[in-house]
Amino acid sequence: MAYWLVKSEPFKYSWEQFEKDKKTMWDGVRNYAARNNLRSMKKGDKVLYYHSNEGLEIVGIAQVAKEAYQDPTTTEDAWVVVDLKPVKRLAKSVSLTEVKSDKRLENMALIRLGRLSVQPVTDDEWKIIMQLAGEK
Repeated sequence: MAYWLVKSEPFKYSWEQFEKDKKTMWDGVRNYAARNNLRSMKKGDKVLYYHSNEGLEIVGIAQVAKEAYQDPTTTEDAWVVVDLKPVKRLAKSVSLTEVKSDKRLENMALIRLGRLSVQPVTDDEWKIIMQLAGEK
């Protein structure tokens, strides 16, 4: 199993809406690196859900429900989507400030590649985020 992080602006698609929907198609990605990350996702992979622009915090855990397929919002073959489902809201959200201040996370893509909307997360980074969030 691999770990990932996806970003969404809460006013566009919040964690609360995601929980209500119970599943969503992660569409609209128009960056090649992010698209390649979507293509690498496997069913069952865990995903950190990050509120960008407002909040700037990791708020929940999602899971890949369906692997990459053609993005139906465009006719261009280059773009794909995955289906995600919410697993749980974190016991405690983890702010970008907390991530940046933890030296163990200094190489995390969230810091190094701040604008990338779909990012890999290492096993160690996942464990540290879970620890910061008060998760077991």
